[in-house]
Amino acid sequence: MTVEPTERPISFLLTDLARLARRHFAKGLADARLGLTLGEARTLAFVQRLSDTRQSVLAEYLGVEPMTLVGFLDRLEAAGLVERCPDPNDRRAKLIRLTDKAALAIHCFDPLIESIRKQAFAGFSDADIERTFALLQALQTNLATNTPEPAADGNKKTR
Repeated sequence: MTVEPTERPISFLLTDLARLARRHFAKGLADARLGLTLGEARTLAFVQRLSDTRQSVLAEYLGVEPMTLVGFLDRLEAAGLVERCPDPNDRRAKLIRLTDKAALAIHCFDPLIESIRKQAFAGFSDADIERTFALLQALQTNLATNTPEPAADGNKKTR
C-alpha cells in the first residue's frame, strides 16, 4: 500500500532527524570535553552564522526562549567566547559576536559534524546527497515564504 504524501508526517520526520542529530552532537561534545553544553555549542554556531545579531533574533533562530538564551550567553561570555556589544541603531539592544577565542572551540565542531554527516548519508551517492540538500532547501524556501510571526507567548494556550 502506497501512502499518499499528504498522509506522511514530514514534520515529525524532520523533527526526529533534528533530535537524532542533536543527540549525536551532544555525545560528541561530551566526548571532546570542550566544557560546552549542547545549547551553548548551538549558540556559538548560530552566532558564527549570524554575527552581530540581536539576542531576540538569535533566540528565534535557536528556537529557545530569550531567558534561556541569556543563560547560554552569560556562560559563553564568562568563558570569553562571545561578547555583547551595543547596537548602534538601538541603545537598548545588544548585538552578539564571537571572540577570537571562540574560533578554536568552533573549529573543534568540524570533525564532529563531519562524522555525523557521514553517518547520516551512509549509502547515499553524491547525486543523492545533492538532491537531498536541494529538496530540503526548497522546503525551507517554501515555508519561509510568508512565515507568520511567532505568537507573543507561543507556549501558553489561548482561551
